[in-house]
Amino acid sequence: MREITIDQLDDIARGAAVLGTGGGGDPHIGKLLAKAAMVDRPPVTLLDVNELADDDLIVPTAMMGAPTVMVEKIPAGNEAVSALRRLGDLLGQEIRATMPIEAGGVNSMIPFSVAATFGIPIVDCDGMGRAFPELQMVTPTIWGISATPMAMADDKGNSVVLDTISNQWTETFARSLTVDMGASALIALYPMSGKQVREATIPATLTYIQTIGTVIRESREQHTDPVIAVCEATNGHHIWSGKVGDVERRTVGGFARGTATIEGNSEFDGRTLELDFQNEFLVARAGDDVLATTPDLIAVLDEETGEPVTTEALRYGFRVAVIAMPSDPRWRTPAGIELVGPAHFGYDVPFVPVEQRFGT
Repeated sequence: MREITIDQLDDIARGAAVLGTGGGGDPHIGKLLAKAAMVDRPPVTLLDVNELADDDLIVPTAMMGAPTVMVEKIPAGNEAVSALRRLGDLLGQEIRATMPIEAGGVNSMIPFSVAATFGIPIVDCDGMGRAFPELQMVTPTIWGISATPMAMADDKGNSVVLDTISNQWTETFARSLTVDMGASALIALYPMSGKQVREATIPATLTYIQTIGTVIRESREQHTDPVIAVCEATNGHHIWSGKVGDVERRTVGGFARGTATIEGNSEFDGRTLELDFQNEFLVARAGDDVLATTPDLIAVLDEETGEPVTTEALRYGFRVAVIAMPSDPRWRTPAGIELVGPAHFGYDVPFVPVEQRFGT
């Protein structure tokens, strides 16, 4: 158990955007929402998964929708609290804590806003160890844990509770409702016992996120290479450097989909990298060579500052470095590959661990 104060949120948001692999929402907006909720309130308590009782009720909170929408439609700040209250009333049990369902600039920050407002702790874990675009793409799904009952709330005061027969159906119905809510909604879902959280989630994610964010900040302060520092902190590989030549981006069915092309420089001069994304970066290709694929993590960093660049922020002319990082081992199992591997997203390429492509 430890306390998280407002002055720690900058590093947490920065690190979350790295693991967010381009998705999970704008880290700056997420940080502002968390800071606004934590002002004049006690620090938020961060619990280790081993501090949970077996029968504690833990409810993750997050934002759902296309990250590009948040550029113009910023949450009011009370939607996630409304969703959590609605779900708590339905379950009729005291909520012990909340947690992030994924790593991402907004979705790692929403639980801080909720925890500060609700007066409950956050559990140091998440359901992905990164960000994925669909609700069923979490490790609790592998363990057979239901996403529902799930509560959704929008900025107008509407709220909905879903009860579905599978997590895939949860994604289907919730995505349609999210579009109706203006392509973004705040959600409370995957209610779990303390025992289930210990078994089915990825532990110490927020601590890992904070470490990555701190490494980037300190590398700048010490005038060292932040890209190298991030690779060392994450066992990652620097797979590309260059200038963004084009970004084809569209919002379809509640997702931000598209492709970014990065014209190589230095050792990559004369070649072009294509990055496909669905909220998050999914596949990195240079010509016929596949450099990295989901479920491993692909992140884009500003070449000079090391700041992570999200899919909605990527623009022509940006000088960037692309890194690939190994995913949690659970995503590399047959069940994990079936759920979030390249084939699920329509890519006819095999998953090869990034360390096999680039050496350990």
